[in-house]
Amino acid sequence: MDTSTILPEEDLQFLGARSFVFELTSSTGWINLIIKCYRLPGAYVPETCDLLLRLPPGYPNANPDMFWTTPGVRLRNGGAPLAAEVLETYDGHSWQRWSRHNQQWRAGTDNIQTKLRAVRTELELGR
Repeated sequence: MDTSTILPEEDLQFLGARSFVFELTSSTGWINLIIKCYRLPGAYVPETCDLLLRLPPGYPNANPDMFWTTPGVRLRNGGAPLAAEVLETYDGHSWQRWSRHNQQWRAGTDNIQTKLRAVRTELELGR
């Protein structure tokens, strides 16, 4: 798949500069960005997971809501993360949906870097 036709160049440059190993798929207008071996903060187990960002039609003007992980992530204390109990299937894999909603998206300004910062900020809360 030609990634240059799916993601804006600035997103591809950011992912490359951070040495993220990633995969892109598309389905019914949505782009699935899977970041492999994403390192989680210490409040969670396992230490790494695959992180899925679903980019809606119209991205980067449209807000990519929520994020997903596989395998399932738990709190280190054995508890379940807040609002992350739903499983959904994308690209033949089961994903744990983290129901986190960003109402601060700035169309035409925000990008993958912004979305990953929001994901990281949420994960750092350890809940």
